[in-house]
Amino acid sequence: MRASFVSAGDLSTMFDRDSIAAFRFVRCAFDPDTGVARLVYAFDDGPELVETVTVPGAPFALDDARAAAVTRALRLLHLIAGVSYYKAAVPTEIRIEDYAIDAGTAALIEDVYVHGLGEFAYRNGLDLHGTIRFPHGASADQDAPALGLRTHALVAIGGGKDSLVSIEALRALDVAQTVSWIGGSQLIRVCAERTGLPTLNIGRSIAPELFEYNRQGAWNGHIPVTAINSAILVLAAVLHGVDQVVFSNERSASYGSLIPGTGEVNHQWSKGWAFEKAFGEHVQTRVAADLQYYSLLRPLSELAVARQFAKTDRYDAHFSSCNRNFHLLGERPVNRWCGICPKCHFVFLALAPFMPKPRLVAIFGRNLLDDPAQVPGFDALLEYQDHKPFECVGEGRESRAAMAALAKRPEWREDAVVARFAREIAPQLDTHELDVAALLAVEADAHRIPDVLWDRLRAHLAT
Repeated sequence: MRASFVSAGDLSTMFDRDSIAAFRFVRCAFDPDTGVARLVYAFDDGPELVETVTVPGAPFALDDARAAAVTRALRLLHLIAGVSYYKAAVPTEIRIEDYAIDAGTAALIEDVYVHGLGEFAYRNGLDLHGTIRFPHGASADQDAPALGLRTHALVAIGGGKDSLVSIEALRALDVAQTVSWIGGSQLIRVCAERTGLPTLNIGRSIAPELFEYNRQGAWNGHIPVTAINSAILVLAAVLHGVDQVVFSNERSASYGSLIPGTGEVNHQWSKGWAFEKAFGEHVQTRVAADLQYYSLLRPLSELAVARQFAKTDRYDAHFSSCNRNFHLLGERPVNRWCGICPKCHFVFLALAPFMPKPRLVAIFGRNLLDDPAQVPGFDALLEYQDHKPFECVGEGRESRAAMAALAKRPEWREDAVVARFAREIAPQLDTHELDVAALLAVEADAHRIPDVLWDRLRAHLAT
């Protein structure tokens, strides 16, 4: 065993990423009396890294079938959440010490690590393809049974427009739901409480050693957070005996940034259709046959979601999609919009065709499209002389169509960014690709929305 950790007297254990040989999934456990799950990892023979997830509602009374499903969901979470720690050193050897997994599970987790760490690998100059291998046995002999779960949805809320559109759509369809989120964000809490629906705030505490490792030179960068949150909510759904876990990822999440010389890198891979399909199928075959995992907005473009959101002003003073307010180590809830990040740029642009200008400017506190300094940020959204930002934003064609629509409107066309688009960029584009209406269609070919909801939901979203 190579010495990857050395003692430093009274100082924290020293972390040497280049000397680490193996990443270990040590064990995981759940206490139904407290609702606390413990996920334990380690590098080589180094200290144990213990993450905890706390699901409100304890004590949980579980019959044998539910207890077995909780164990399956817990192990799935253990494997997926490990990506936060694995990335610190990206060793080639992976060990699972407390249980065995089958070939199908290994294939899913390898996809989560390779594709979910795509941006991380690109930014750090790493190639993870073909290097991540999870040890496994044969495929499972039988599928997981149904648990008799009650009809109820745990709906993930992130404080932005998308999840609020899903919540209001489910409300319109009379689907019982609990608004759910992970962590201590006050921005999200305010939005959740604004819905007037039952809430579930799940706690997550990352092993503190990871932050120390980062200070000592660990590899660091973007991880597939949605995959982790999905696994947490699946565990919570089994514990609470409900049959749906609902996210709000639209179809544009499936498309990444095209990097010259590299290819496609998708910042939001775990929000895309490939992950949703694979993870949802895995949950039904390996956790509980009657537990549905799906995104309610998969049939929609970002512009179609924006149109739905603009139909009500209920959340104007409460929502925020600005990622600068959702940092791991803290936030500033009084500043809902920074006004300069890609998310602020895109949400402003996406809402502009569907919302009166005074209302939109009041939400953001200023007109982002009348600030010449913002031109480079909007160029990236348009994929004009730049690639799509590494953020959860819509496709370049959506941004171009939205900007073209604004260029035709008297209230917008003289604003600095819009006028510059009309003057310098629009003449280079195919006008047939700038039709907003064509991007508002509800697509039916790729989604996991339950059949019992689909027809009514499709009619609701089409209006």
